[in-house]
Amino acid sequence: MNCRQATVSKILTYSLVDGPGNRLVVFLQGCNFNCPTCHNPYTIGTCNDCGDCIPACHADALSLQGGKITFDSAACDHCDACLDACPISASPMTTQHSVADILAIARTHRPFLSGVTISGGEATLHLKFIVELFSAIKGDPDLADMTCFIDTNGYLGTKGWQALLPVTDGVMLDIKAFDAGLHRGLTGRDNRTVLQSAQTLESAGKLYELRYLMIPGKTDGENEISSLIDFAKSLSPDVRVRLNAFQHHGVKGDALGWEKMGKQTVEATAGRLRTAGVKTVTTPAIYQ
Repeated sequence: MNCRQATVSKILTYSLVDGPGNRLVVFLQGCNFNCPTCHNPYTIGTCNDCGDCIPACHADALSLQGGKITFDSAACDHCDACLDACPISASPMTTQHSVADILAIARTHRPFLSGVTISGGEATLHLKFIVELFSAIKGDPDLADMTCFIDTNGYLGTKGWQALLPVTDGVMLDIKAFDAGLHRGLTGRDNRTVLQSAQTLESAGKLYELRYLMIPGKTDGENEISSLIDFAKSLSPDVRVRLNAFQHHGVKGDALGWEKMGKQTVEATAGRLRTAGVKTVTTPAIYQ
């Protein structure tokens, strides 16, 4: 019986950018990083039921019942004023979904799907939910040929990956910075576990894509780019690298004052990676 639940921020029933093919994407709430560049900052925190969001909701979709925030999705018109009102970067518009709920959604949209991707927030904070969900997909005759992917910041220890890898087909992993101090400044965490995760995943044949966010004056310097090239080469010349460009979309706080990353620098970095022997390098289709 599939009864484990997770707090879900959003579900996309069709996505072409969250892994190979057409994918069902489940965004889980909560993150162990606190990145100023996050374009979904409302997925970072976990609602503490303070009620500050209720006055901001003109549609009366939010209420406080029994000391807990209650969300009426039918009344919500998605103005997102509650997100701006939240003092801890959390969303009150979350829902509880069980493994059985996600399986039902997957079955409904199965004719159009190649697989399912669990994202966040940080997906691996919900380790047991993912293991149960992916195991159920692989054990279901109607869903077993769907691939199971994870989008992660890589902040998961070896034991966690040992639990996930047997039921996971691929992982897309973000590296925020190679310099430990810079990484800590950008995320609030050290990067040792992240780099170890990338190596673990590559050794297991499960590292689908390495992602790197280029930020002007921060992660685009010579030392960082050289480290990116060296690290990618140390994994495998076949590793896929996706370069992302920092923009202001969705960003809050001081990072709104940071310079946007332009196409010329990103493409030059992609060229260096290819010249160094990295076979597959992807750059943004749109800069905004």
